[in-house]
Amino acid sequence: MIAEKPKRKMAKKKPKDPNVVVTTLRYRLKDSSKMSRLDRLALSVNFVWNYCNETSFNAIRNHSKWLSAIDLKNLTSGSAKELGISSVTVQAICEEYAIRRIQFKKRKLRWRASSGSKKSLGWIPFKANSIQAKGDRITYLGHEYKLWLSRPIEGRILTGSFSQDAQGRWYVNLACEVAKLEHRHQVEEVGIDLGLKTSAVLSDGTFIENRSEFKKLEEKLGKAQRAKKKKQAKKIHARIRNKRRDFLHQETTKIVKKYHTVFVGDVSGKFVQSGNGKSSADASIGVIRDLLKYKAMRHSGYCFEVNENSSTVTCSSCLTKTGPSGLSDLGVREWTCGECHAHHDRDINAAMNILRFGRESLRAAKAA
Repeated sequence: MIAEKPKRKMAKKKPKDPNVVVTTLRYRLKDSSKMSRLDRLALSVNFVWNYCNETSFNAIRNHSKWLSAIDLKNLTSGSAKELGISSVTVQAICEEYAIRRIQFKKRKLRWRASSGSKKSLGWIPFKANSIQAKGDRITYLGHEYKLWLSRPIEGRILTGSFSQDAQGRWYVNLACEVAKLEHRHQVEEVGIDLGLKTSAVLSDGTFIENRSEFKKLEEKLGKAQRAKKKKQAKKIHARIRNKRRDFLHQETTKIVKKYHTVFVGDVSGKFVQSGNGKSSADASIGVIRDLLKYKAMRHSGYCFEVNENSSTVTCSSCLTKTGPSGLSDLGVREWTCGECHAHHDRDINAAMNILRFGRESLRAAKAA
């Protein structure tokens, strides 16, 4: 008689500390002389990524099998020494590949090109046990890199990566576990409608204008591109991106400091698809939403994404659908309800409805 194997007791997961959040700190590297080493490591990372891409696709095509992160780790085991990178980095690449394939629901992802006009920007992931951070220096694979320490490295480092921008500059990104900031908010709740003409409109009537940073430098950028001055064009793009992000950081910080619970509409990239790509990029709808989510958590608040269907056409006073709808009525910015005769600003009305939708969804979740 064969004895049954004793069942292994599953280790209980440590409950998450409600007073701790994860935030990403980004620092630019100083030593330009050491950037060539990171360039070489990035080529090895691209090789592992492309191997995962090809192997995973062949497994699906030939054997109808989806390779997991564990499968990919087993297949790449022992390659780190040959490629000159950390084994922890190889594992991080496998994990990231598996996550992105599931996220985008694709059998094959984009290749990471190592040369040519469409060369991929450098990226080297790592985990906390493969780096050492001390003061304004970080050590990886026995090599030390100096940082422009814009703020102290705080909390416990969980994971991170080196990344390269379009100008060839390298940065280190550190995902750190930090304590929530104790903060007393002035207002309990707010609804936010995201858009193009105004980046965000709050339910209390506050407007955050779209600064249109791209339009301000569009002519200068066009001249540089027509003259084939690639370096100048990249500098202008970086200037646009930095000015836009700096403004959004300031505005979103004001919001999360003032309001305890933020409800934001789930507007998608439909603006880009409808021919408003430049305006959508300037409005940075997705960036605003991401900034609000992590900043609200850091400041002991909450941010919820709310389904905003019918928020524009529904009267926030009597809840009847009498507002302007369709592409033909996009230019209608103010309207009067045909039922209760309440006069509305289109965007403020939508923000008030988003606030109502958010409250209703929270009540439904508590009741369940």
